[in-house]
Amino acid sequence: MNIQEAILNYLKYTGHKEIHISTALIDMDGVLYDSMKNHTRAWHKLMTKNGIKCTRDEFYSYEGMTGADIIKQLFRQRAGKVVTSDEAAALYQVKSRYFRELGEPQIITGTPQMLLTLKDNNIKRILVTGSGQQSVLDKIDSDFPGIFAPERITAADVTHGKPNPEPYLKAMLKAQVKPFQAMVIENAPLGVQAGHAAGCFTIGITTGPIPPKELAKAGADLVFPSMADFARELPQLLPSLI
Repeated sequence: MNIQEAILNYLKYTGHKEIHISTALIDMDGVLYDSMKNHTRAWHKLMTKNGIKCTRDEFYSYEGMTGADIIKQLFRQRAGKVVTSDEAAALYQVKSRYFRELGEPQIITGTPQMLLTLKDNNIKRILVTGSGQQSVLDKIDSDFPGIFAPERITAADVTHGKPNPEPYLKAMLKAQVKPFQAMVIENAPLGVQAGHAAGCFTIGITTGPIPPKELAKAGADLVFPSMADFARELPQLLPSLI
């Protein structure tokens, strides 16, 4: 699907009369950083040490959920145990330690170019992540100086994480924009579902093992095979979106 077809389709299913993007709502893990491989290792280690049977790869499909939601869901489904919020918070701290021990994640190829293109075209950039991994959140401003607005949405700001649209609805409220003015940039099906449900023009980018067709199925208006491809095409896409 080309950009014009994607826009017409978006306007049709949302009922919006126009699209006029002024703000980009940008996920973190798998979009800014190649961090998911370490997250999946840390999650698998945490769960297996607590007697929860799981595979490392399944955690790619939970990307976008808050850590507390992942913990509560797996303990309920696999062990029949109800985990309290305090217990989930304590377990998440252990998972965070395992993640830090694996070293700092690298910036994804093409991401700096993509962000600079948005900045050069006066598109406001807001971070919207289901993560509460402070070791990564603390790196944002030093790794991407002058890029992100001070407003941000993390796991601490929402009651319901992705695929619920709450993170993107709250981000739009902070940015004071409507859905037809916001573009979501995501790499995971749950994040794409959240952006789509919030009514935003949603772009899916393949940066991990999840195939592009799953991003399209989740509701992405456009799907790119890599961040480098998206960064290369973005200058030609933006005139139609702004």
